[in-house]
Amino acid sequence: MRPARGRGSLTIVECYICVTCGAQFAPSGEPPACCPICRDERQHVGDGGQQWTTLAELRETHAAHVEEIDPGVLSIGIEPAFAIGQRALHLRGVLWDCVPLVDDEIERAVAAAGGIETIAISHPHFYSGMVEWAERFDARILVHEADREFVMRPSARIEHWGGERRRLSDELELIRLGGHFPGATVMHWTAGAEGRGAIFSADAIQVVADRDWVSFMWSYPNLIPLPRGEIARIRAVVATLEFDRLYGGFWGRTVASEARSKVLRSADRYIDALSGVRSAATRPDTT
Repeated sequence: MRPARGRGSLTIVECYICVTCGAQFAPSGEPPACCPICRDERQHVGDGGQQWTTLAELRETHAAHVEEIDPGVLSIGIEPAFAIGQRALHLRGVLWDCVPLVDDEIERAVAAAGGIETIAISHPHFYSGMVEWAERFDARILVHEADREFVMRPSARIEHWGGERRRLSDELELIRLGGHFPGATVMHWTAGAEGRGAIFSADAIQVVADRDWVSFMWSYPNLIPLPRGEIARIRAVVATLEFDRLYGGFWGRTVASEARSKVLRSADRYIDALSGVRSAATRPDTT
């Protein structure tokens, strides 16, 4: 465990960051005893035990990676990979999910793209440095109330929204899917993919190595599946949405086209497998 630092009787207060999941904690004079997000069975504590860093230290060892991946859509990450290794996505004044690092380079890129009014978070594994970002960009944070117990750095900027949907604008809407976490959320962009619609997801719908399929899990690192009834419920919600593209939570994990049919087909495959009706699935003919 990283020790507290001080000069004589003066203790230096830090917002410690969990090295395993990247969550930033409330200011304290010494590192927290543990990270509740990582102690939960959906995550894990690293082999070396609980370890901590700070934003200042992260800025010394890591750099921003900011790239426009589609018109108006910025992908923001950290190099080299840190903690879970996710990316954040920015469009139309909204930051979808978050990363632990925020610095001058990121601020310039995001400001040039219109800044941030709202930070919308999919689930606790990606809470990350959301409060630090909100303070930097004078933004609000939207977190589903079902997952409020995992907020490690409380802030007046956090709005715990409830229910199944939260409208952000004429084009953007948050939709609770649940599954991976009770409040696990996706964002629907009706104007995305040249008007065909897009979904921004993370672990509620996980884009896998084969971009023709997606995954639904209670825990990804510990390989704990969801019950088939829960996947069927998620499928029913997805079936009400129109979208052609799916932006996943990691670099390169985007289903560029026909995403809706691929998500529904993937849900059917999971339900069949969990029902004991598993047959060899053939890769769809995309020629």
